[in-house]
Amino acid sequence: MPSAATEISGMDTADASKALSMQQPASGNIEGHASHTRRAELEALDQRAGKYLTFMLASEEFAIRVLKVREIMGIQDITAVPRTPDYVKGVINLRGKVIPVVDLRLKFCMPARDYTKRTCIIVVQVQAGSVSLLTGIVVDEVSEVLNLAASDVEDTPDFGDGSDATTSYLLGMAKAKGKVKILLDIDRVLAGPEIHGLDTFSQM
Repeated sequence: MPSAATEISGMDTADASKALSMQQPASGNIEGHASHTRRAELEALDQRAGKYLTFMLASEEFAIRVLKVREIMGIQDITAVPRTPDYVKGVINLRGKVIPVVDLRLKFCMPARDYTKRTCIIVVQVQAGSVSLLTGIVVDEVSEVLNLAASDVEDTPDFGDGSDATTSYLLGMAKAKGKVKILLDIDRVLAGPEIHGLDTFSQM
C-alpha cells in the first residue's frame, strides 16, 4: 500500500496540502477525543461506586459488592470433596441446596487458621461462564457495609511484575475511615476451572 508521502508527491501544492491535512486530526477532534476518553474514565470509576460488604482476612480488609451477597452465616459443617484444591473446603447444605465453599485465606495463599465464632461464610452469586451459581466464601469476620463514592476508589497500583495476573481480580483500592480496603471482583476470584467444576453440586 503506498504511503501518504507517495500519494502526495503526485499532486499539485493545493491538493497535497489538503491531503496532508486529512492525515492529521483537527484540534477540535483531539479535544473531543480527550473529552470522550475522560468521560469513559469517569464512567468506569462510577461503575465501581456503590455499596460494599467489607470483611477481614488476617490483618487486611477486603470488600465485595453488596449486590453479589445473598446471605451471611456462621461457620457450618462442611462436607469435603475428594481431589479438589485445599482452598475448596467442600460443600454445605443451604436449605436443601448444595453449594461449594471456598476458603479465601487459602485461595489467596495466606496461612491457614482455625475457625472461630467470628468466622463467617458469605454466600455470593457468581457468574461462571453462562452459569450463575451460589458459592460460599469463608472469611475471618465480617466488618460492615460501606457506601463508596467514585472519588473514594483508586486504580490498583502497578506492582512491577510485568503481569496483571495477580491483580486481574481487583476492582481497585478504596479509601475509607483512614484505611485502605481492597475491592474484589468476586466473579474473577472464583473463576478457576476447579471451582466451576463444582457447579454440578450447586445445581443439585
